[in-house]
Amino acid sequence: MASDLRIYRGDSKTWELEFKNEAGTPIDITGWTVYFTVKERDTDTDLNAKINKTIIVHSDPTNGKTNIVLIPADTINLKGIYYYDIRIKTVAGTISTVESDSFEILKNVRSTT
Repeated sequence: MASDLRIYRGDSKTWELEFKNEAGTPIDITGWTVYFTVKERDTDTDLNAKINKTIIVHSDPTNGKTNIVLIPADTINLKGIYYYDIRIKTVAGTISTVESDSFEILKNVRSTT
């Protein structure tokens, strides 16, 4: 995933994540949990997140691949600049933030609000 994510309000979107070690070799993420949250303020708790996804089924775990999938209902009532983060929890229980930045939900021309 790239920093500074954008999506049009009410659209579907899938972002593929690939986890690799320093040498560029895929990391087996079998059993990992990936958390994706979008918040109004970067100080908001996960409980106050506007979007909160927990991914436990991965597209290709042995090759370090998983997807974050947004459906129209995730963004239909949002617009503006938000903050996101992606955290992982490994099988060993280690929790790490792997990415965080801004997240923009754009108003589309068909929208009336």
